Amino acid sequence: MSFDKQKFAELLEKAKGNRSINHYAQKSGVTSAHISRLLRCLLDSPPTPQTIKKLADHAHNEVTYKDLMEAAGYIDDNTKTDLPALTEKDERDIQKELENLIKGLKTGNGFAAFGGMDIDELDEEDRELLIASLENSLRLAKRIAKQKFTPKKYRKE
Repeated sequence: MSFDKQKFAELLEKAKGNRSINHYAQKSGVTSAHISRLLRCLLDSPPTPQTIKKLADHAHNEVTYKDLMEAAGYIDDNTKTDLPALTEKDERDIQKELENLIKGLKTGNGFAAFGGMDIDELDEEDRELLIASLENSLRLAKRIAKQKFTPKKYRKE
């Protein structure tokens, strides 16, 4: 997935709401010039996850961090039509598993300890990208498992 600057601009405009760019910039801590360039689709690369977090934390109209991360290309929404959709229970299971993975990485008891370094030693952007990648992988794995292990008589096709 790649940076969809048009979709990102649309979401950012929605997130800004009826506020001015300057007011949104002041609240979010992102410069008005940067927001303006994003709104006008002038940038070819997405903002960092840290910047997206700042924008999402002060977004209006129910625009979420995940929405912005998907438009930025950091998260693949995995909407391939040949894979089954996730249920609310699946989403809860994914979040629990993600929390367990993160706890394991913090204690060094997880599947990887980054050469003796725990997840808290990563800078914020790298940590957010790692977590987004893990979540994306868990979602895809869950959808593939549902396709593979759900008997045909129970599939919704």
